[in-house]
Parts: sequence; C-alpha cells; structure tokens
Amino acid sequence: MKFLLDNWMLISVALISGGMLLWPALTGGAQAGSVTPSEAVQLVNREKAVIVDVCEAPEYAAGHVAGARSAPLSQLEKTLPGLVKNKATPVILVCASGIRSRRAVAVAKRLGYENAHSLAGGLRAWRDASLPVERG
Repeated sequence: MKFLLDNWMLISVALISGGMLLWPALTGGAQAGSVTPSEAVQLVNREKAVIVDVCEAPEYAAGHVAGARSAPLSQLEKTLPGLVKNKATPVILVCASGIRSRRAVAVAKRLGYENAHSLAGGLRAWRDASLPVERG
C-alpha cells in the first residue's frame, strides 16, 4: 500500500498512457464509420457495395476509384437516391483525402442509408494500396 501512495503519479501516468494506446482498438479505429481500402474491396466483393465518389466533376475526371459513380457532395442529396435505390446496400463514399466523404456519410445516413461508410484516407489511401484507379 505504501508503494501505491509513494508512486501514485507514476502509476496514474502508466494507466493513462495504457488507456490511450488501447483506445483505438476499443473504439474500432481512429475514424468511426470509415473503412480501409482492403475493407472496401471486401464490401464490394462480398456484399455488392456501391462506391460513390463525392468529388467535383474535374477531380472525378482526373482520377477516381475504378467503378465508382460520381455524385458531388454539393448534389449528393439529389443524386444518391438515383444511384443507389436499395438503402440496405452498403455505400462507400470516397473523396481525395477522406474529409468530404465523412461529411457525405452524414448526408447519406440522413437520407436513410444506414450502411454508409467513408473510405479512410480517400483516393490517396486507395492509390497507396495499389488498387485500380480510372480517369475520365
């Protein structure tokens, strides 16, 4: 007991740092609601997920995930229901870096797409994983 009282500060620092190391594992990663490129490929292959690129038209034309459909974030509320009619279908939203796609997930969930995910790291992570990219 004397040890605990004499070293309370060191023990608290150890507990806090251990908690910080475990937090991502306990919460499912740093970005809740996002998927890695390999998880996205699995969703497409196993559950027929639809990939929707939320970049503006010039960015989409410069390069996008192979097979992705275009629905700019500014028009997502209007275009998503036409692209993905079944709201139970998994939807993977992609942008250049993953920031706009996280906002797009909120829009998709508001529209009733509860199985909407953001691609963590966006197109950059997709390219880094050496996955196919199309132009045009």
